[in-house]
Amino acid sequence: MKQEMEGKVIVVGDNVDTDQIYPGRYLALTDPAEIGSHCLAGVDENIAASFPAGGIVVAGRNFGCGSSREHAPIALINMGASAVVAESFARIFFRNAVNLGLPLVICRGIRDRVKDGQTIRLDLKKGRVTIVETGEEFPCEPMGEQAEKILEAGGIKPLMRARFGKKE
Repeated sequence: MKQEMEGKVIVVGDNVDTDQIYPGRYLALTDPAEIGSHCLAGVDENIAASFPAGGIVVAGRNFGCGSSREHAPIALINMGASAVVAESFARIFFRNAVNLGLPLVICRGIRDRVKDGQTIRLDLKKGRVTIVETGEEFPCEPMGEQAEKILEAGGIKPLMRARFGKKE
């Protein structure tokens, strides 16, 4: 996991559930590109088509509420999201995303200050998010040592493979 990253943002609201992130009607899909092309379709069908590679989703409170299925973070990763920054996350979604290698950052107050298309810079080591266009900075919550280890390895499976010396 990179300790610093920068990307253009798409801003979504509060209580975006897993079915809005990846609607159930697409659950039978298996091609990663196709999965990513339907990400956030429950919010707006056009988000994935215009989402910039390496972009960052900025959300309000309780992002990822709803079911416990892993499809939502898988869709975000395959859409090209490098991270999600939100006021808060649903617990199971948070764990699923970290286990799949998608960095999630809790940063209170940013959703109301950043606009679609702006660029933000994440400094995970310093616990800071900066809106590049305005220079405005926000503190973010630290991830926790175990989550950092998982993300640095690229997810829970690569971490376990490295720990136990197994190859795919």
